[in-house]
Amino acid sequence: MDERENKERGSTLKRARLLWGLLFGSKRFFVVSIAASFLVAACDMLLPQIIRATIDSIIGDKELEAPAILTSLIDRVGGLDALAQKIWLIAALIIAIGALQALFRYLTITNNTRGGEILLKSMRDRLFSHIQRLPYSWHMKNQTGDIIQRCTSDVDVIKNFVSEQLTSVFRITILIVFSLFCMFAMDLRLALIAALSVPVIVGCSAYFYSNMRKSFLACDENEGVLSTIAQENLTGVRVVRAFGREIFEKERFERQNKIYTDAWLKLCRLLTAFWSSGDLLSGLQVGLVFIFGTVFCVRGTLTEGELLAFISYSYILMWPVRRLGRMIAEMSKAGVSIDRIAYILDSEQEADKPGALCPDMRADIEFSQVTFAYEEGKEVFSEVSFKIPKGTVFGILGGTGSGKSTLVHLLCRLYDLPPENGKITIGGVDIADIKASWLRKNIGIVLQEPFLFSRTLGENVKIAASYCTDQQLEEAAVTACLDSTVRGFSQGWDTLVGERGVTLSGGQKQRAAIARMLMQNSPIMILDDSLSAVDTETDEKIRNALKKHFGDATVILISHRITTLMMADNIIVLDRGRIVESGNHSRLIEKNGIYKKIYDLQMKMEEAETNV
Repeated sequence: MDERENKERGSTLKRARLLWGLLFGSKRFFVVSIAASFLVAACDMLLPQIIRATIDSIIGDKELEAPAILTSLIDRVGGLDALAQKIWLIAALIIAIGALQALFRYLTITNNTRGGEILLKSMRDRLFSHIQRLPYSWHMKNQTGDIIQRCTSDVDVIKNFVSEQLTSVFRITILIVFSLFCMFAMDLRLALIAALSVPVIVGCSAYFYSNMRKSFLACDENEGVLSTIAQENLTGVRVVRAFGREIFEKERFERQNKIYTDAWLKLCRLLTAFWSSGDLLSGLQVGLVFIFGTVFCVRGTLTEGELLAFISYSYILMWPVRRLGRMIAEMSKAGVSIDRIAYILDSEQEADKPGALCPDMRADIEFSQVTFAYEEGKEVFSEVSFKIPKGTVFGILGGTGSGKSTLVHLLCRLYDLPPENGKITIGGVDIADIKASWLRKNIGIVLQEPFLFSRTLGENVKIAASYCTDQQLEEAAVTACLDSTVRGFSQGWDTLVGERGVTLSGGQKQRAAIARMLMQNSPIMILDDSLSAVDTETDEKIRNALKKHFGDATVILISHRITTLMMADNIIVLDRGRIVESGNHSRLIEKNGIYKKIYDLQMKMEEAETNV
């Protein structure tokens, strides 16, 4: 076995182990379904033999070839002659077997359906739980639309494969084995003719397998891209409309939709060739059995009952052989989906170090020689060092791409800092040694583009403190200057804000996010350019209210407005990933550097706006 075969075998075993693990909770239903399908297959095998015996031995004069227990039962009712006079008993027996088949089919379908739905639920739960614990960096590398597609379409493919195909393999096996056994027992020559199609159809399926797998993968990947485009446009509909990009986005969607459609058409052509060849071979099998069976029957080497039984078994054999081919085809599709889900489940979750600490977070924060890059060779900042004494207000000023927000991401451990790239400590404890949940629970953050859920305004603000009192909620609203907005809504706090807060303005969303952060009452508070969407007057009101509210909390202010940073005890200025200036507002003005130039420019702009 060469290296490629070993790799493929290992991949197949890995898929099987993952699938077995996903079946937790649904196995018992599939076991009952398989057992019931065995009994359905047994009834399928029994009916042609009853018809054969009836035609050849009860109506005809051929000696009955049957197990001793069956001949004993026939003798009890008076023998074959008595059965010939009471042919209705045979009809009643066939009806009874049909009723049992219906019962067993019912058990097969109900247990299969229930097992499939439980499997579907367990897969969704496991994927969602796993995704919730994946690092922020993983989410930045993977498109939301593709993740959603893996958790919906791919999950459905696996569920359908297990419930519709995999559980059928046992029934298929028994039907093929017993059909061929009964055929060979009746007539060797005709059985060989009937069996010719089996290896041919299986071989044909194996031939198409690899090509179908590639096509299914292309379809899945292109569906993920299409889902991402649709998701981005639905969530960013305001931007699309504001910039008149409807036609551009429509054409972009149509281009990807055409690629996706062409991939499916290519797959459909492959599937058409596959199914057509299978239908042709199956039709030839039944035709050959009928032709040669008739010839043998005319020559007297085959009885009429055996001919009818052979034709019945040929039709019975045709279904499982065709189903086996379909199962191989579906296996290729399911294999792709399992691999796509395995990519998520194999992605390493965030994990704390053994013995992770929960230290007092009301302590000094220190960055020591911190260097960081999102991509190899592209440093965001290099050897940055500064200290934030506890209970102080710390300001960060810098241009776009200077690394302001990255510092916050590192402090919250949204990105892990490699040990060789410096150290970030709180109260002398490396944040890498602090429990991630404890760290984030004690750091309140407001982003420049806050995210609001499709819930009420009150639910969004209370999301970090669900058991707060109405008085605490009102106090946070007043501090964030959100109280007038709430009073302006007819439903007040019960106003639905829409998906991603689309019904609110940018300033209203930022104020709601500030109120949400205040409700958390964290010892460390971060405002990452979170007043950029409010006017200057509101900015000043919020800053003054926040100054009274902060108490002994450590506050980090990131802003492009110097008026927002003026209240800070210390301010650093970042330029091209390095700290170029540091000090309070007065000292930085005296230095006459970058900070002073930005200050003068902003003051002139404010004066110009005032004069207008």
